[in-house]
Amino acid sequence: MIQMNWFVTVVGLLLIGVIAWYFWGPKKGGSLAETNASGFQEAKILVKNGYNPSRIVVQSGKPVRFEFTRIETGACDGMVIFPGFEKSATLPAGEKVIVDLPPMKTGSYDFTCQMGMFRGKIIVKN
Repeated sequence: MIQMNWFVTVVGLLLIGVIAWYFWGPKKGGSLAETNASGFQEAKILVKNGYNPSRIVVQSGKPVRFEFTRIETGACDGMVIFPGFEKSATLPAGEKVIVDLPPMKTGSYDFTCQMGMFRGKIIVKN
């Protein structure tokens, strides 16, 4: 019986590690925002089981416009928060929501849902 307790404990800890890695682990790649005629760098973000894409690459010194479309109706994904800009937006299900951000300096800026489970990153390059 003691061996079974150890086995269950080890499997449980492994599952916790996998879940933590899935939600908070490092993400690679990114989607390059496109510049439109008005000078905004634009990216469309689908909100379904997280942000897709969750990493957006933009150029420094140009304003950014995100178009969020929320597909699901979970409690966590009803709002997006940009802590570095003290800005947030409510995301009604099935509607497109535009969020404009000012020109940024080189670096990275996070955005999350209100519970911090869904995470995204804006990577600003020269």
